Amino acid sequence: MPNMSGLNERDYSESEYATSWRDGVLSSNDAAGHVESAGNGAGATFLRELAAAWKACGTFEYVALGYLGVSFALILAFAQNLPHPGRLLGAQAFAATLILLLCAVGAKTAEEARWSGETFSARWWHFWRHWYPHLFFLFCFEELGWLVHLVQPEWQDARLIAFDHWLTGVHPTVWLEQFATPARNDFMQFVYLTYFTYLLLVGGILYFRRDWNGYWAVMTYSAVGYAIGYVIAILFPIESPWFSMAGAWHSELHGGAATSLINFIEHYGRVRGAAFPSEHVAGAVAATWGAWRHRRWLFWVMLPLVFCMAVSTVWGRYHYIADVFGGVITGTLGYIIGGWLVKRRLAVEGEHRLKTEPTGTSG
Repeated sequence: MPNMSGLNERDYSESEYATSWRDGVLSSNDAAGHVESAGNGAGATFLRELAAAWKACGTFEYVALGYLGVSFALILAFAQNLPHPGRLLGAQAFAATLILLLCAVGAKTAEEARWSGETFSARWWHFWRHWYPHLFFLFCFEELGWLVHLVQPEWQDARLIAFDHWLTGVHPTVWLEQFATPARNDFMQFVYLTYFTYLLLVGGILYFRRDWNGYWAVMTYSAVGYAIGYVIAILFPIESPWFSMAGAWHSELHGGAATSLINFIEHYGRVRGAAFPSEHVAGAVAATWGAWRHRRWLFWVMLPLVFCMAVSTVWGRYHYIADVFGGVITGTLGYIIGGWLVKRRLAVEGEHRLKTEPTGTSG
């Protein structure tokens, strides 16, 4: 049976490294031709390589580079509020350059593998071309620690504390303390840690099943959801109950191995701020929607864990209920908007293919 690209299964297997959902890789030969006609100098060479890198980008990259562009512009506009804006601008530019280089090299080695067969180099670049988004998300989240006061100099936690109290009649993180036991604490910390596995799990299954369309769709859902959350966190800085309500509890949350591990992670990797919306919840929700769309059985496995994980963010004093709601909304928006972007890109690609491929009958 021909697949959506017009390839049978054997052809697809032979050329998979060259066609790993070349999402949005529309023909830019006309643009490349104009660049090549400009000459053979250093400037023309740079433009040719840049055009090739841009051509190799997919929808995920356009979202990622779009976020970097927005944050770059915000840093420029509010540079006076940062101690070292030049370093952050350099980090943004470096990240964008790495993305373009990775896309360009990945496309080039994939094309070579198409004609000369798979090599270690092709497999190496294929792997990193698909898995670097996880490192990109980590980079952006850690960077928020420097950007939370870019626009607003004051923490806005009082607004969310008031919202939670209006909604529930209590301060949820304080009220939950009455139910705390070492066993319950450790369970909640364990499900909190499961956040780190959701996108890896969904992406890993799609990757090893060679469902490149599904894989990049899920990465795009996550990228859109995270990007929305990152921008909100920059504009509306929230510190989290862990800091703003310190001293309101009678004791720390004691537990076992999971509690010790999360305390270690929080001690060495915590970002102060960027609590609203909860990126943990947003990322988990986007990945869960991805499972719903591409592996329905996995959705039902993840759903109870994701629900418990959302509760654990409040139990562990990391987030307000408002943060959880915000994460659910942004993660769902990531799925909706990301899905639309993916479909739009594939539709445009299909229209372009119909215009450029020769017509006629065969056989």
